[in-house]
Amino acid sequence: MKKRIVLSMLSFLFLPLMAQQAKQWKENLKPRLVVLTDIGDCNVEPDDMESVVRLLAYADRFEIEAIMTTIGWNCDPYPEEWAQNLTKVVDAYAKDVQNLKARSSQTSFLSIDKENSKQQLGYWPSVEYIRSRVMSGSHRAGIKVIGKDNDSPGSEFLIKLADEDDDRPIWVATWGGGNTLAQAIWRVQQTRTPEQLKAFLHKFRIYTITDQDMKYDMRMNRAYSSHMWMRREFKDDLKFIWDEGTWQLQCDLGKKYWDKHKQYIQGHGAMGSIYPHYKWGVEGDTPSFLYVMPNGLSDPEDPTQAGWGGCHAYGISPDSITYAWNSWQEPQKTITENYKCRFYPDELNDFAARMQWAHEGKGNTNPYVIINGKKGITPIHIKAKAGKTIHLDASKSTDSEGDNLSFLWWQQPEAGSYKSNITISNNKSSSINIAIPQDAAGKSIHFVCEVHDDGAFNLVSNRRVIFDVN
Repeated sequence: MKKRIVLSMLSFLFLPLMAQQAKQWKENLKPRLVVLTDIGDCNVEPDDMESVVRLLAYADRFEIEAIMTTIGWNCDPYPEEWAQNLTKVVDAYAKDVQNLKARSSQTSFLSIDKENSKQQLGYWPSVEYIRSRVMSGSHRAGIKVIGKDNDSPGSEFLIKLADEDDDRPIWVATWGGGNTLAQAIWRVQQTRTPEQLKAFLHKFRIYTITDQDMKYDMRMNRAYSSHMWMRREFKDDLKFIWDEGTWQLQCDLGKKYWDKHKQYIQGHGAMGSIYPHYKWGVEGDTPSFLYVMPNGLSDPEDPTQAGWGGCHAYGISPDSITYAWNSWQEPQKTITENYKCRFYPDELNDFAARMQWAHEGKGNTNPYVIINGKKGITPIHIKAKAGKTIHLDASKSTDSEGDNLSFLWWQQPEAGSYKSNITISNNKSSSINIAIPQDAAGKSIHFVCEVHDDGAFNLVSNRRVIFDVN
């Protein structure tokens, strides 16, 4: 009944201008996201503050379950006064959301009780909701502190989130140390049955930016970290993505494109006015939530699919002991770096367009990709026969501002079980024919339809098509 009430209320929030998007949102819920951040003094490391600004500029795309302060390379224990930097960004969001919600033609907010229910894509949460989800996580580092004296509001809240009647996975974007999740796992291990512990673990996915459950000068002592414990003890039940490269490329590309940050991000809206200059790199933690971004490009449940947060292969971790999804070794390292460099201009343009909305309450929105009459953003699965030709038609794709659309179809061989390249004739046309090779029987083939508009910032949308060949 509660879910039906939320759907009913949302129907009054969106105006016909965005009818196509609104219909999509009614069919899709946001991904659940928890952030563990070591946000600190911008004179020490400003990149977490930059990433929080970007995250809240996308608050309509994520159900932000919690933003927790926690330890990192530059802080053990975490200095309580550093949390004021997070408060500053949330206060700035309070001003900008009045303009940002115009992007969804949203005229009001739901009550807090309804916001605490399942949120639909396109809904901008109130600042009261965001403030209620800011809390302290574990403020000490390492596996040795895990135990009866390390519970925190954050670890207790993670258990509460997992106990909710919600089938969606909870993505834990780890910008600092993952100690808070480790503590929650330990507590459940002590108080519940093995079967209940397994069910708890199956609720979570962790994407960690390097391993910061320690101080920087001891970062190679992997056994010190609670991360190793989670990978070793729960390898069959906890999906663990260890990013040891995409974040560094994010930092470097941000520096390369810093002039665009100064022109289109800084000074735009209240959040842009506090978006700090970089010190070491730009937004190193952003890949953790870009990976989960519901933009049609990839399904985060399949780490081999290339997206804005990289793509990964399952294998030995940098600790040379445990296994995780990662991209630190060749050839995966080069593969994910190439995709990251390819996607970065679109990723930055998308951010810039949102900051224009924050500043002016108007701007451009992304195209809406429709393939073979299928709407939405989830991957399209098509059963195909080897030797046959499949027709894909995206000509019905639309744009709310009436902008002209350009198309690009491409294959991602790393994501499918069929690894050979397939030639796509007229790959810049709105519709194409793909000949399924005879030797593809029993395999899967991944294609992406990439659609740009010719409006401000040339915004992009994507849709993945997966052929299951029999």
